Amino acid sequence: MAWLQTAFSEDMNTPVTEHEIRDSIQEIRTKIMSQGDHREEDVHRLAELTQNLKGLHSPQTLIHIGNSDHNTDHNTDHSVTIERRKDLQDQLRQEVDEHIQEGRVSVERMQEKVGTIQQLKEALREEEKQESSEKSGHSEQDWYQVEYNRAQERRRKIKEDHGRMIQEEVEKMERELGQEQTDGPQRELLVLGRERQVLILQMEALHTEALEAERDLETQYHRHQHELHSLREESLQVFRVFRQVSEEQRRVSEGRYRTLLLEAIQDAVYLSSQNQQLQADNKQLRKALAELKDILCVQGDLKGQRVSQ
Repeated sequence: MAWLQTAFSEDMNTPVTEHEIRDSIQEIRTKIMSQGDHREEDVHRLAELTQNLKGLHSPQTLIHIGNSDHNTDHNTDHSVTIERRKDLQDQLRQEVDEHIQEGRVSVERMQEKVGTIQQLKEALREEEKQESSEKSGHSEQDWYQVEYNRAQERRRKIKEDHGRMIQEEVEKMERELGQEQTDGPQRELLVLGRERQVLILQMEALHTEALEAERDLETQYHRHQHELHSLREESLQVFRVFRQVSEEQRRVSEGRYRTLLLEAIQDAVYLSSQNQQLQADNKQLRKALAELKDILCVQGDLKGQRVSQ
């Protein structure tokens, strides 16, 4: 695609705004669907315009936009990518249908048609690859990293708060035990009771931390499930498009071979009828020649008799 970008930058009449690029894309699409000549040039031009429309929404072009508009721009880029992919799919179906309806054409015309279809398939494959990379781009990865860091920081703060609370409870227990004047078994029971309170507090803190970690793990699990579902849907979409294109190609090939077979049968029938006609004509000519020989022989005999007389 680099040569397309170079050619685009060297063209002084190339549209520079998104509105102009979209209008040019629509004009070329209309031209491709309505005309049958110069398809390869039109496809190249369409690829140039779609590439530069994609460049208008690239991170380098939109670097001056604030972080508050990041989500809106990402959704716009994604919708533009989907629109480009849909346009290429429509053009591919249109080309295949026209290729089927044209019937028997010259070899040059067939090669031109096949080349146009192959270029549209390559452009569609590039758009699907670009859409896949946009879905798993740096912005999404950064967002996941930010969410992970936030969850980790939240758990760290909870752990620090629990540790501080337990430390305060231990210090309080030590102060209260220092103020107690009892000795012997009663003091031991009092110490055990205070230690039990501290242990219960520690268990509650650990339980809270475990629940928080489990909640974060569940959130992460659902997020990965969503990503897996999106990836599966994308793969199925790519497979459906590939299968559809393969079916179209198979249908085109079957139509071509069926047409060739029908033409071969018609030619064979025509040649057979011509052969029969030639054989009949040859038979008639032989019969006429034999009759002519008989006439000549009779005339020769009559002439000989006259001479002898």
